[in-house]
Amino acid sequence: MSDSHFMQLALEQAKLAGLAGEVPVGAVIVQDGVVIATGCNAPISDQDPTAHAEIKALRAAAKQLGNYRLVGCELFVTLEPCTMCVGAMLHARLKRVVFGAYDAKTGAAGSQSNVFENLNLNHQTAVQGGVLADECAQVLQDFFKAKRQTQKTQ
Repeated sequence: MSDSHFMQLALEQAKLAGLAGEVPVGAVIVQDGVVIATGCNAPISDQDPTAHAEIKALRAAAKQLGNYRLVGCELFVTLEPCTMCVGAMLHARLKRVVFGAYDAKTGAAGSQSNVFENLNLNHQTAVQGGVLADECAQVLQDFFKAKRQTQKTQ
């Protein structure tokens, strides 16, 4: 399976988040070409500021595997992860992180900073950005455009 295929699955999760009124970000975790966990953004509905799509997927994968260390796993997420999420990814010892849209405001995988590049870390995670970037960005743009329209009519 290709990176685009798994990012498409992450986009499905993002759309679920958007339908729930959450910022539409989705994530999937893959081990040996098989999806083992998914997550969609839910800080509002979960009343939990850490309930980002990536964190939810990491928690689900850890439960699935019975270990918080997700060695050999890859995480696909529609938006460049923030510092909190990158920290969790590094603790999980993921093999690779692939993201879609870049986040100029809070991206911690190259846009604002690149936490993954810290050579003092015990584990290095490969990172690739820009997979289906336009599609991932469009989902976010459509969500915020609709939100602004709703606010204007209220």
